[in-house]
Amino acid sequence: MATAVPTEPRGRIDAFFGISATGSSMKRELMAGTVTFLAMSYVLAVNPSILGDEGALGDKGIPMQAVFTATAVAAVFGTLVMGLWAKYPIALAPGMGLNAFFAYSVVLGMGIPWEVALSGTLLSGIIFFLLAVTKVRERILNAIPMQMKLAVGAGIGLFVAFLGLKNAGIVVNSEATLVTLGDFTKGTTLLALFGLVITVVFLVIGWHGAVLYGIVLTAGVGIVSGLVDLPNGVVAAPKGLDQTFGQAIIHLPDAFTGQMAVVVLTMLFVDFFDASGTLIGVANQAGLLDKDGKLPRAASALAADSVGTMAGAVIGTSTTTAYVESTAGVSAGGRTGLTAVTTAGWFLIAMFCYPIFAVVAGSGEVTAPALIVVGVLMSRALGEIDWNRLEYSVPAFITIVMMPLTYSIANGLAMGMLFYPIVMVAKGRIKDVHPAMWALLVVFLGYFFFLTE
Repeated sequence: MATAVPTEPRGRIDAFFGISATGSSMKRELMAGTVTFLAMSYVLAVNPSILGDEGALGDKGIPMQAVFTATAVAAVFGTLVMGLWAKYPIALAPGMGLNAFFAYSVVLGMGIPWEVALSGTLLSGIIFFLLAVTKVRERILNAIPMQMKLAVGAGIGLFVAFLGLKNAGIVVNSEATLVTLGDFTKGTTLLALFGLVITVVFLVIGWHGAVLYGIVLTAGVGIVSGLVDLPNGVVAAPKGLDQTFGQAIIHLPDAFTGQMAVVVLTMLFVDFFDASGTLIGVANQAGLLDKDGKLPRAASALAADSVGTMAGAVIGTSTTTAYVESTAGVSAGGRTGLTAVTTAGWFLIAMFCYPIFAVVAGSGEVTAPALIVVGVLMSRALGEIDWNRLEYSVPAFITIVMMPLTYSIANGLAMGMLFYPIVMVAKGRIKDVHPAMWALLVVFLGYFFFLTE
């Protein structure tokens, strides 16, 4: 009887998540969830630095502490939904790339208030959910050519890396050449370069928490050298959501404009394919795909992703999506939703550590290496593009290069989608162009002619 008490709950947990059925164990799942958290917890510092009012957006940004709390809450909620409903070892948080689109393309570029931008995020999440629970999802996945999906991911990677280089002071503006090399004798630039080198070294060594460790070490060197302020504490109660909670719903009527239609479409497009690719990639590494290479419970997994986006928008942050860093937990043995639940638990604890993350988030030179490295990882899709076929390489290249050069993910996406049907027709492959691509061509033509200055 003495042993029945501790084993009974464990039996229920095992049965609920199917731990034994996947050949895993509770200890392994808990460890895997911890590894996943270490690999992706940098988002708690980087997301506020991008969206917050103490970063590049200035007074146009969301209140910094509110962004931090919203980031943590969105990660907890989205990851719990994924772990308890879809039961996959995949964690969610506000997505890199989409937060850059939110900040630099929508708020700064289009001049849309962050409250309305949150409404657009909410709408994209609602549409994503409807697509996820219907067969329309499969039709859309099949409509967009793989080469364009790869190009979008790679282009966002270059854009995010460019932001990191800019924040680090490694790349600066120039009246003569638009951009040029920064001042390497400047303390903050040297600190960012140190952070980049050490983060890359950690990655090459194979440390799962490489990005986080790089941020911590860079911040430590910055504090010692006087370039970064000391935190004014370690633990603080979460607050700030009173400034953001529900704003997406209040401003929903303002989101029904032609300009916001392009914003919502871009958010939906990027999140939809990013989430699909991440889910399939992580599941494949974990050996969870079926014999036909399909993802079991795919609808539940994608729906969980969309629910995370809707919740995150209502709370006060940009699109919440599945993180490829979940592969770190999978490589540590994670196979079930218990891994995700564990990761959510760590994010819940981290929610009470705002003073530490605030110092990092307010220092662009500390978070810049993380952006650059994330950009590198996202740009790996470049190698999968068929550069030998012009009907693929031309629209892919235009998509990729226009994102950083026009400082807009939407512009790059729109340009690529315009060129793809044109080059396919020129190649004599009009039958291979899905009707949805023609519809997108019309939408993006309207975007360039009527919605951009």
